[in-house]
Amino acid sequence: MTIRTFEQYEPQIDDSAFVDDAAVVTGNVVIGADTSVWPMCSIRGDIQSIRIGERTNIQDGSILHVTHDSEFAPGGNPLSIGDDVTVGHNAVVHACTVESMCLIGMGAVILDGAVVQTEVMVGAGSLVPPRKVLESGFLWLGSPVKKARELTDKEKEFLRYSAKHYVELKNRHKI
Repeated sequence: MTIRTFEQYEPQIDDSAFVDDAAVVTGNVVIGADTSVWPMCSIRGDIQSIRIGERTNIQDGSILHVTHDSEFAPGGNPLSIGDDVTVGHNAVVHACTVESMCLIGMGAVILDGAVVQTEVMVGAGSLVPPRKVLESGFLWLGSPVKKARELTDKEKEFLRYSAKHYVELKNRHKI
C-alpha cells in the first residue's frame, strides 16, 4: 500500500483495516476498524480531512477528496463517510458527508457539501449535486439524483450484508 504523509499529516489506519497495495492514501485521513480500500483507489486528504468509519468498503478505482478553504468555500469541506458503507467501483465522493449504512453505486458522483443520510442507496452512475441532502430510507437515481422510492426491508438488510461481506473478504486478503 502507498501511504503518504502530507506536510504534518500522516494517515491513521486501524490495524484491522485493509488497504490494497495498489491504493494511495495521503495526508489527513483516518480509516476505521475493519474497513477495506481496494486497488486503484485514491484517498487524498491534503487540503482538508477525510474520515472513514468502521466496516466500510471503498471499491476499486474510487476517488475520495476534499475542498480547500477559500472565499468560495469558507473553511473548506472535509469528507466524512460513516460505518457500514459500501462505495461501489469508480465512485467519486468529494467533500461531502455520507452517513452510516449506505450504498453508493458504481460510478456515482457525490459533490461538495452534499449529505447522504443513513440508510440510503444512490444508484450507479447517479450525480448528487453540491449541498443536496438525500433523505434517509430511500433509493435515489439519476443525474441529478431524484428520490425514486422508499427502500424495501430486503434492501435495508442488503446494506448490512454488503458491509459484513466486505469485512470477511478483506480478512481473506489480509492472510
